[in-house]
Parts: sequence; structure tokens; C-alpha cells
Amino acid sequence: MQNIDIGLVGVGKIGRDQHLPALIDSRDFQLVASADPSARLDGVPGYDSLAALLDARPELTAVAICTPTSLRYAQARLALEHGRHVLLEKPPGATLSEVEDLIELAERQGCTLFAAWHSRFAPAVAQARDWLSDKTITRVEIDWREDVRVWHPGQAWIWEPAGMGVFDPGINALSIATEILPRAFFLRDARLWVPSDCQAPIAARLDFRDALATPIVADFDFRQPGPPIWSIHVEAEAGRLSLLQGGCRLELDGQCLLDAEEREYPGLYARFAELIRQGRSDVDLAPLRHVADACLSAWREPTEPFIE
Repeated sequence: MQNIDIGLVGVGKIGRDQHLPALIDSRDFQLVASADPSARLDGVPGYDSLAALLDARPELTAVAICTPTSLRYAQARLALEHGRHVLLEKPPGATLSEVEDLIELAERQGCTLFAAWHSRFAPAVAQARDWLSDKTITRVEIDWREDVRVWHPGQAWIWEPAGMGVFDPGINALSIATEILPRAFFLRDARLWVPSDCQAPIAARLDFRDALATPIVADFDFRQPGPPIWSIHVEAEAGRLSLLQGGCRLELDGQCLLDAEEREYPGLYARFAELIRQGRSDVDLAPLRHVADACLSAWREPTEPFIE
């Protein structure tokens, strides 16, 4: 089947580290152009804006939008208005209302819109979901910690209101939890720690419950020394399931069931191609809604200024 011509919008760290390698190796897509006002990719025609890219490349079928969150709505809307399929790097928008508007526009235009929750494509996530589907769960503990200076060096936008702070990685954990747990869950209490010179939190503790009052507790922290911790532990009557290393390793009662190499973005692009060929969209708002709920109802604790 013929490759799908795609443009990469935003060629910063996530674009170069994850999207570019996945597109180079993809059997489904051909990267034909990029759009960024201040950066270019070697060997790929570059344009200063998405508008310029769309005008210059009428054959373009799809775009992947990897710019800061505050820019994504306008760019996605422009692409959809031009009849292009759109992949949105997570989170899919700065607000729920923005994404809901894009869902309606994509449907009217007959275009695919894909909210790319990349962590759901970690190798052990599907097996964890299948094992938990019929289990009686008694407690869930989510521990998601990393050093912001390592994973987001010099990225001042992450501390702005739409930058999400620690929720930028934390939403990855929520995207996995909403995928693998068999019942919806709801925020009951939240606490955010916000540096005095920032608008977004550097740490968060979220206390959820599902309809059966199962406790689901999440701790996110951008101040992790040393290696990151990306873990979800689920206590069930049938055993303790642990999803480790961001979803690459799966253990049951301490015994390893799967330990695989991280290949989230190749899986993500395979899913995008499948949606395009089926004429469908996939925009799950649950992870973003949980972040919005936390920002709406959390207690806020001031903490020391953030120094890069």
C-alpha cells in the first residue's frame, strides 16, 4: 500500500528524539516536510510555519503536531480546514474545549484526528489491561518521578499555565491507568506543589476512587534524583501486578512476565495509519480531563523557586 505523505510540525526535542526516528523507520509514512520558525531537519524541506507548508505542499496527506501545547489548537484547526489528517502529540490541547471543537471539525471535514497517548503503546500495557479486565482490584499506586532538568532542559514553556509542569509526564501515567483499569475513576483529593516563580506544579499527589471506592493514588514529582521512576502497582485479589519502566516491564507477584524494548512511537504511527485508512478518529479525553480536574480542585502549596 502506498505510503502516506506527512509533515512534522515542530522539530524540538520530542520531534527529533521520538517522531523523526519513528517516521524514518515507518512502513506507512513518508516524511516530506517540516514546519518550524527556528529549526530545520537535515534532508527534509523546511518551512517557517504550518501555513507555508500547507500552501507549498498540496499533496500532503497528514501532519503530526509536536509544538508546545498552547499552539496546537490553531495549528490543528488550520490543518483540518485544509483537509489534512492530524496527529496531536500529548496532551492534545491546552483545554478540553479546544479538543472537543477539533473533534467536531474533524468529523465535518471527514479527516482523522488522533490524540497520541504514546505511553499506551508501551509493550506491556496491553497485557496488563487484559489481565486486569476481570480482576477484583483493591488498590492502585502510581509513582511517576523524573528529573525535569534531564528530560526538559531549557524548556521554559513547561512552567507556563498551558505547559502543565509535572503533569506533562504525569499525564503519561494517567493515560496508562485509564487504559488498563477496568472501571472509570474520579478525583477525590489533590495537592499541587508550585514553585514561587512558576505557574505550573513541580509535584502533585492525586487521590482517586472508582465506583467501588477502590483507592487509586498517584504521586508525580519533577525533582527525582537519579534514574526516573515510572511505575504503576495494582493490588488485586489474584495478585499484585506491577507495570514498570513506563510500561516496558510487567511483573506479577514479583515474577517477570514481559521485559521488552521501548517502541512506543512506532506503534503510535502504525495506529495513526490504521485510523487514516479506516476513515476513523481516536481522541480519548480521559487523561486530560483528570489533569483539568486536579487543576480545578487541588490545594496548592508554594515551594522554593525553580532554578534550571
